[in-house]
Amino acid sequence: MTAKTQDLLQRNWDDVRLFLAVARAGSLGVAARRLALDTSTVSRRLASLEEELGARLFERTRQGLVATRLAELGLPAAEAMEAAQGRFARDTSGAEREAEGVVRLSAAPGLAQDFVAPLLIKLHARHPRLRIEIDASARVIDLSRHEADIALRSVPPEGADLLVTKLGSSRWIAMAAPRLHQTLGRLRRWDDAPWIGWDSDMSSFHVSRWLAKHAPKAELLLRTSHFPSQLAAARSGLGVMLVPEAHSARHGLVPIAYGRALAAAAATWPIDDLWLVGRRALREVPRVAAVWQFLLEELRG
Repeated sequence: MTAKTQDLLQRNWDDVRLFLAVARAGSLGVAARRLALDTSTVSRRLASLEEELGARLFERTRQGLVATRLAELGLPAAEAMEAAQGRFARDTSGAEREAEGVVRLSAAPGLAQDFVAPLLIKLHARHPRLRIEIDASARVIDLSRHEADIALRSVPPEGADLLVTKLGSSRWIAMAAPRLHQTLGRLRRWDDAPWIGWDSDMSSFHVSRWLAKHAPKAELLLRTSHFPSQLAAARSGLGVMLVPEAHSARHGLVPIAYGRALAAAAATWPIDDLWLVGRRALREVPRVAAVWQFLLEELRG
């Protein structure tokens, strides 16, 4: 560890807190909002910190601030200091400190829409000083690079610095709007139904592979990798789609009836697991611990 890195880690908590906010936000403006400060104040304090260290912590680019090697070296210990500060506050107050501040959560679009967003009113009632930022993009968020505090994943990531807890599993099954279900009756072949499927960028997705294998000649009336759009089209009666069972009741979709010849294929419905993932260094930080425990209680099973 360099002398500059040691100097960074030995600074007072206000400097470390500002450093962490900027590292996580990648933007002075966003960091300022999270710290309830003016952007000019954050810029001035960051410049002062870098001047004292004699080196840049962040490179200024058109896309935002990018952590330098010095900043990357200091991040793990700075997060450990944040966790220790949270424990100190709880221990010395004699009661658990109120969770407050911003927690950034990563979740797939459908999961964010159907399960996470509707739960936020309940989370707010329990912790009114928490603020949630949801990244519902389809891309995989890298927690180790501080792109999120907590993530909901279908595939558990690996890493010694990560905590991973399984919440449950769900099958994807063929479903449709009740009117289309009635029109189709009992399917003899999967190809006999109009389908809604994933675009070519998701061809390796296990759900796409199932459809390609069992309904290779099916007419796909819609291809999109935006799951909420698939659900909206299915609700309108456009076509049949594979849907996780947990989502079906929320959208009024019903399972397609099929004949005995299709039972073997139905026995191989794709299955998704749901994992709660977080960074070990942040697990005891009150704002992160509160959201982690809430999601564990509400989504497990």
